[in-house]
Amino acid sequence: MSTNDENADGTEPSDSAEAGGADQPDAPERQVEWEDPAAPLWNGLKYGVRGFGILLVVGLLVWWPYKGLPGLWGVLVGAGMGGAFVLITVVAILFTSKGSPSVVMGALMGSYLVKVVALIAVTALIKDMDFYNKAALVTMLLGAIVLVLGGELLGVMKTRQVYVDPEQTTDRKL
Repeated sequence: MSTNDENADGTEPSDSAEAGGADQPDAPERQVEWEDPAAPLWNGLKYGVRGFGILLVVGLLVWWPYKGLPGLWGVLVGAGMGGAFVLITVVAILFTSKGSPSVVMGALMGSYLVKVVALIAVTALIKDMDFYNKAALVTMLLGAIVLVLGGELLGVMKTRQVYVDPEQTTDRKL
């Protein structure tokens, strides 16, 4: 037997350990999409980011040649503000999805407060500046909100979820 076939301590590996079998207690169980309660959120995030990327590319292709550097900055600031405002909500829910409903609600309300304060601060800070094109900023801000929310909705709607309880654990007579 060659040394490549042996473990470092000279013992033979067991068949169940080689197969990654059930003898490994710390092996994570893989959930399929329809059993994972967070799958709609992950799909919503995935589609939302895709929509955001498409909007950013289209916005840059339209506004940068049309208005130059101010158009570029308007697209980046507007898309950043609108996309971040919507995507942070999904990320906050995903981070707290294993917690209690009060923890999720606290994270949502806290993230909403932080987003509103940041949005007000950014708009107050750049209000009198002229490095960006205001029309590019507004169109990208509105476009980001619509496209990212639409992408998230599409992602959630395309997720396969179980609508019945196959094990009938909630079979109660009302």
